[in-house]
Amino acid sequence: MRHRKLTTIALAAAIGCAGLTTVAAAPATASAPAASVPAADFTGYQLVKLPNANVPNFTRRVVRCPSGKRAVGGGAEAQGNDAILVGSFPTDDGTGWIGLGRQNNYNDVGISVYVICASVS
Repeated sequence: MRHRKLTTIALAAAIGCAGLTTVAAAPATASAPAASVPAADFTGYQLVKLPNANVPNFTRRVVRCPSGKRAVGGGAEAQGNDAILVGSFPTDDGTGWIGLGRQNNYNDVGISVYVICASVS
């Protein structure tokens, strides 16, 4: 286990991941089952879409959940002749989704962004 922990830390240092925490855990056995994580309760499921729009390359487009809801998933699409999706990820506060892209040989790219929202307890 010590070798795995050191390898993980070395890999994190090599790729620049700050704040990585490694936790060593004993494998589950028949007499000691693995701990379970309580499931979250999701209600009020809603898909919110930010329709396609041309924006300058690498410009972030953000779609937000309605008030009181959190992002539980999402995605983005880059559209154009040579479009590349550069990023698709949740907002830092967990209430929306971000999409960004670029297009070779053009100054702008079409980006659509989607967020799956729910009331989470």
